[in-house]
Amino acid sequence: MRPIHDAHVEQPGLAVVEVASADNATAFAIQDLLAAHYAIAPADRTIREPGEPGVRLRFFLDLRPEADAQAGG
Repeated sequence: MRPIHDAHVEQPGLAVVEVASADNATAFAIQDLLAAHYAIAPADRTIREPGEPGVRLRFFLDLRPEADAQAGG
């Protein structure tokens, strides 16, 4: 996967979430679960690393209070 840049985690409340799962459906279900409760920048595809089991999905999570207000939470 690509490296995580400083901008992705430059403030408290910002996080990079990486899900490792057996299949795409599970990875996207976890993303959808978090998206229902928090502001996220969703991923649209998983990555399969050669020689590693399953798939990986990386997306960005924003827990800052102003993000909750904008999302209606």
